[in-house]
Amino acid sequence: MSDDELSRRSLLDLFHEEAAAQTRTLSAGLLALESAPADAATLEACMRATHSLKGAARIVGLPEAVEVASAMEDCFVAAQRGELRIDAARIDALLVGIDLLGAAGDASAAPLSHEAVEAFVARLQGAAQPGVSKPAANSAASAPETDDLAALAASLRLPEPEAGASTDVEPAPPAQPSPPRSADPGRMLRVRAGTLDRLLGFAGESLVESRRMRPFAEGLLRARRAQGDVLAALGQFQERHGHALDLDARAALADIRNAVASLDRQLSERFDDVDRIDRRGTQLAQRLYDEALQCRMRPFGDAAHTYPRVVRDLARSLGKRVRFAIAGESTQVDRDILEMLDAPLGHLLRNALDHGIEDPETRRRAGKPEEASLTLEARHSAGKLLIAVADDGAGIDLDALRTSIVARSLAQPQAVAAMSDAELFDFLLLPGFSLRETVTDVSGRGVGLDAVQNFAKAVRGTVRIESAAGRGTRFVLQLPLTLSVVRGLIVEVAGEAYAFPLAHVRRALSVPRSTIEMLEGQQHIAFEGRPVGLVTARQLLGAGAEATTTEELNVVLVGSEAGLYGVAVDRFVGERTLAVQPLDARLGKVRNVSAAALLDDGEVVLIVDVEDIVASVARLVRDGQLAGVARGGAHDGARARKRILVVEDSLTVRELERKLLEKRGYDVTVAVDGMDGWITLRNAHFDLVITDVDMPRMDGIELVTMIKGDAMHRNVPVMIVSYKDREDDRRRGLDAGADYYLTKGSFHDEALLDAVNDLIGEATA
Repeated sequence: MSDDELSRRSLLDLFHEEAAAQTRTLSAGLLALESAPADAATLEACMRATHSLKGAARIVGLPEAVEVASAMEDCFVAAQRGELRIDAARIDALLVGIDLLGAAGDASAAPLSHEAVEAFVARLQGAAQPGVSKPAANSAASAPETDDLAALAASLRLPEPEAGASTDVEPAPPAQPSPPRSADPGRMLRVRAGTLDRLLGFAGESLVESRRMRPFAEGLLRARRAQGDVLAALGQFQERHGHALDLDARAALADIRNAVASLDRQLSERFDDVDRIDRRGTQLAQRLYDEALQCRMRPFGDAAHTYPRVVRDLARSLGKRVRFAIAGESTQVDRDILEMLDAPLGHLLRNALDHGIEDPETRRRAGKPEEASLTLEARHSAGKLLIAVADDGAGIDLDALRTSIVARSLAQPQAVAAMSDAELFDFLLLPGFSLRETVTDVSGRGVGLDAVQNFAKAVRGTVRIESAAGRGTRFVLQLPLTLSVVRGLIVEVAGEAYAFPLAHVRRALSVPRSTIEMLEGQQHIAFEGRPVGLVTARQLLGAGAEATTTEELNVVLVGSEAGLYGVAVDRFVGERTLAVQPLDARLGKVRNVSAAALLDDGEVVLIVDVEDIVASVARLVRDGQLAGVARGGAHDGARARKRILVVEDSLTVRELERKLLEKRGYDVTVAVDGMDGWITLRNAHFDLVITDVDMPRMDGIELVTMIKGDAMHRNVPVMIVSYKDREDDRRRGLDAGADYYLTKGSFHDEALLDAVNDLIGEATA
């Protein structure tokens, strides 16, 4: 590529950046002129923006963009002179011109066609009031810039400006040394995102390394204290026994004390040096990390500047009047989150305009102002980024929402009637769910709020919906301040450190093992008056079986209200702020793990993927492979109780057998079918298995066959309790290896208890 081509490409990139900034000014100005068409300051700002773009387009050789900008500039100049009024039709035409200029600055887009430019100019002139002549081009403003353009083009070896432009320039005096550009604190530089990510990673590592000095300093302090103890002991020895020593011994003792005192002073000085270096190093590393993190942040206004135009155009197409306001444009947002916000916020704004805000006539009948209010707000709160979209429209129709939920068979009518407003609103976030009966160009397909929910989950955030009938609706996105840093709960599992992002942790608690209950073949604990499924982190993370059994069980509650689980971990370490380090792409997706980080001591901690954890639990439950944790009683008299596994698919029979046996003193665990029973048996010790025959997935005969064919469990007695009372059924069960066959037709309390007693004896040894 030639030098001329390189220079031109560089200028095109600069023009693209300038076009983006100036068209942003023009968009904001035009929207302001819609309510105040004669505002002199706004007209001046718009005129200057188009004048700058015209000159920049001429430099880079974009004649079509020059023509568009010139026509827009003429329009603004005429408005300043009072020759025309910037009305709604003219604003529509000028907005088209903004789009054309933006496209001209986009190197990836097709170049502007002459036909498109002519159509724009014709539309802009057609929007003029009758009898008002088109003002002459602002040649006076253009003339001075041509000389500058010629000099700049010559310095960059670009083609000279178009013929007729004056290029006579007096020789310039020798250039004086200019101050370095780095002296300008507001100067902008372009840096690759990957470079910033690596910089942040190195800053995080330097922060970790700086904290390695602290243990060394603490060790030096302990040595200093020990040195002081030795010196004090020598002094006490001299006081107590010095009179018994001869002169030589007393002199030697004094020399030793002096030497130890000298060492103590040196140690004290070295400790002060190390402590000072440690503090300064840590502070410097922290400042470096904070500055590197700040490089990832951008003001919310960088993404929000396009929304006034979107709201204005959509409101006009829907025949609605809307006053749109943005609050918190200076709020700092992680650049990755900011880039992902465009689609979800677009969905929320369209949803508010189409679903929430009423047309002017409806608002007037309801006693509301014809002009609706729509607000987009961004702010920091309690270490989170909150983004809210609020309108003063009709609110969500709860009756229609309940009817739609029932019609889609998403819940039973009785359950829907008992749901709170927040529980009902959660259905709006489901894929394909919409209250619209017809599909329009704006909404009705049920993908908008689903996309918002998916975005929130992707960045470890949540969506909250608030609504009041007749007063409006508010959607709140609660997001992390940055994707580079996460606040996590550090736990230990099989000697390894793992982090649960606090945004997904409902509660961390310790519960007595004795409170673990079995419901439907799964372990549960009680939380806020409801049973919560219990799973073990060792199984989910592939860390092996539980090695020790303590009286208290450490549990992390994760998931949503619809699927809340308690994950049992070995130990709580504490909360930490972690610099997220993505896993190497060559590893692919690691199950139940999302990223990694370094602790202060340099230890690697894996960050748990909570959504993956919840999905893994659901899969294990479905496949009947969920393992349990050791239950209570390991250190008391319950250890001597006989343990019985009841395998029965009928809830009534299962609970009846469990209560009968527990009343007699046996320790009872239940399973819902043969597969569940086999998994449960393999993960714990039982003295007896009681099983039905007809069950899903694995029937009782298959279960008996597997038990008796397994070397570790073949000695466990098995009792079959079944409705099948024919002799061949009994024979089939006994041939499979069952030790007892009891028919439910002749079943009564004492018959079952007597059979159990015959097989394993009383409940306690």
